[in-house]
Amino acid sequence: MSTLGSLHRRGYGKTLAGILIMAVYLFPVYWMVVTSLKPYKEIFAVPPKIFPDPATFGPYISTVINDPDVHRAIANSVIISVGAMLLTLVLGVPAAYALARLRLRFTGVVLLALLASQMLPAINLSVPLFVLFKYIGLINTYPGLILADTTFVLPFSIIILRPFFLGIPGELEDAAMVDGCSRLGAFWRVVLPLAIPGLLTVGALALVLVWGEFVFGLTLTISNNMQPITVALNRFIGQYGTQWNKLMAVSTTVALPVVLLFAGAQRYIVSGLTAGATKE
Repeated sequence: MSTLGSLHRRGYGKTLAGILIMAVYLFPVYWMVVTSLKPYKEIFAVPPKIFPDPATFGPYISTVINDPDVHRAIANSVIISVGAMLLTLVLGVPAAYALARLRLRFTGVVLLALLASQMLPAINLSVPLFVLFKYIGLINTYPGLILADTTFVLPFSIIILRPFFLGIPGELEDAAMVDGCSRLGAFWRVVLPLAIPGLLTVGALALVLVWGEFVFGLTLTISNNMQPITVALNRFIGQYGTQWNKLMAVSTTVALPVVLLFAGAQRYIVSGLTAGATKE
C-alpha cells in the first residue's frame, strides 16, 4: 500500500494509467501493421502470434507497389482531400470572419444551425446530394465529391475559426484602415496572418476528415476509376473470403499520411484547438 501511495504522490500512477490507456487504443493499429506483415496462413494461427514470424512484405509489393487500381484510388483520395480542404478554407474563413466581426442579429441562429448540422450523419446527406448532383451532372466527378465533402466539414471549420477572429483585437484593423487599408486589405494583411494557427488547425482537420470519408465516396461514384481509397478497400473483401494481409497493407499505407501529418503539425493543431476553445 505504501508503494502505491508513493507512486501516486510522485505522479507515476497517472503516467502508468495513461500508458495503459494509450496501449489499449493503439493496439488495433499495431495489430493492423502486424497483420500486413504476416503470411496469409499465419493470420489465422492459434494461438495468434503477436509478432510476425517470418515478416513478409509481399502484400505491400503486390498491392501498394504493383496494383494500379490502388494507385488510382490513392490519387483520387489526394485530389478530393486537398480540393475539399482548400474549398473549406476559401468558404470558411470569410464566413467565420463575418460571424466574428459583423454585428448581425441572427449570428446566434447561424451558429446554432451550424452546430445542429454536425449532428446529421453523412448518410442523411448522401441521398439528397445524389439526387441533386444527378440533375446537374456532378455524379462520378471530382467536383461533386469535393463539394459533398465540403458540406460535411465546412460547418465544423466555421465553428473552429470564429473564436480565432474574435481573439484578434479589432483595434489592429482600425489602425490599418487609418493607415490607408480598406476593410479587405486590413483583413488580408493584418487579420489573416494572425489567424494562421487557426487556418493550420482547420486545414489539417479537414484534410483528415475527408481523407477517411467513406459514405460520399460510395454513393456519389458509379465507376471504380473515381472511387477514393476508403471505398477501394472493399475490393479485398470477396464472396469467398477476405484478403486480410493485403487489406491491412493498404490500410497501413493509407493511415501513414495521417500519422505523419499529426506528428509533424501536432504543436500547431493542439495550440490551435486550445486557442480556439478559449478565445470568445
